[in-house]
Amino acid sequence: MPGGCSRGPATGDGRFRLARLALVLLGWVSSSSPTSSASSSTASALFPASAASAQPPLSSQCPAPCECSEAARTVKCVNRNLTEVPADLPPYVRTLFLTGNQLALLPAGAFARRPPLAELAALNLSGQLDLSHNPLAHLSPFAFSGINASASTPSPLVELILNHVETPGGPDRNRSVERMVAAALQEPHTLRGLRRLELASNHFLYLPRDLLSQLPGLRHLDLSNNSLVSLTYLSFRNLTHLESLHLEDNALKVLHNGTLAELQSLAHVRVFLEDNPWVCDCHMVDMVNWLKETEIVEGKARLTCAFPEKMRNRILVELNISDLDCDPILPPSLQTSYVFLGIVLALIGAIFLLVLYLNRKGIKKWMHNIRDACRDHMEGYHYRYEINADPRLTNLSSNSDV
Repeated sequence: MPGGCSRGPATGDGRFRLARLALVLLGWVSSSSPTSSASSSTASALFPASAASAQPPLSSQCPAPCECSEAARTVKCVNRNLTEVPADLPPYVRTLFLTGNQLALLPAGAFARRPPLAELAALNLSGQLDLSHNPLAHLSPFAFSGINASASTPSPLVELILNHVETPGGPDRNRSVERMVAAALQEPHTLRGLRRLELASNHFLYLPRDLLSQLPGLRHLDLSNNSLVSLTYLSFRNLTHLESLHLEDNALKVLHNGTLAELQSLAHVRVFLEDNPWVCDCHMVDMVNWLKETEIVEGKARLTCAFPEKMRNRILVELNISDLDCDPILPPSLQTSYVFLGIVLALIGAIFLLVLYLNRKGIKKWMHNIRDACRDHMEGYHYRYEINADPRLTNLSSNSDV
């Protein structure tokens, strides 16, 4: 057929041309430069769309405040005062150093990236640790030790924040927190480099005497918003570098001479004592005199009396010694307790009298019986006395006996 004969040579012609073109292309690619850059550029020139889709994403640049080593797969962002994790971390990072920064919070997704940091295996955040608002059921004494905890290697920790630590409920909840924290802080030589310690809002009632003995480098101590009633057993003697001591919002009633002397011996300290229920009686004399002379208490003109009632809201540094006496005036809560006790005793007395009244006849008969028994007994004693006193009756008694 003419049509079939006309299509046969054309089809064979097309196939021949395609084969020839393929050979030419293969020969041109093989004769080109073997370097990857030339191959990539040639492939891109020939197939721009497919090259763009198949090309892997370029690796991220090194973050501006950091030092990166792709060969070592390491990124160091050390002592840069960073407040958050850098967003442009390279995907090859395996070891990330973020020490010595100001990372107050690590939110969820802090290390989430596209593409993901699939190689990240080691993260170093030493220098600061914030465990606030965490439910700590147990805190090991070696929790803040270095790598070799058994040897008590000094920790690189500089800031330790344990505000509002949550523990399982129970009657011993507060004491358990105190014991856990004290055991961790008293581990010898572990936290000698610690500069800041925050223990606020933990409802502490007391702190052990040697709690701060292993923290000679401490500069900032925050014990605010607890329930401390006294500092008698807490020693500040070895905190020679202490710069700030926060004791606001506790239950302190007075600071005694020993504590005042230790605070005054610290050369650089500033003490914060506001919002405590100071009791302005005769036991406050030494503290008032100290406040008038010292310059280490911030806002001392705002410290006021809470008890007794007649002294309420009076400024401590404006008090005279004659104002501070120990009257036997009880606080209202104690007065209420005594009133309640009096009412209870009155009710008991009324019930007792009622019982006596209802049994008055039986009690009267019982009293008469006792009276008669006593009378007979006394008459017998009287008769014997008369016989012994009169010799004639004595002889008569002897003759009658014979």
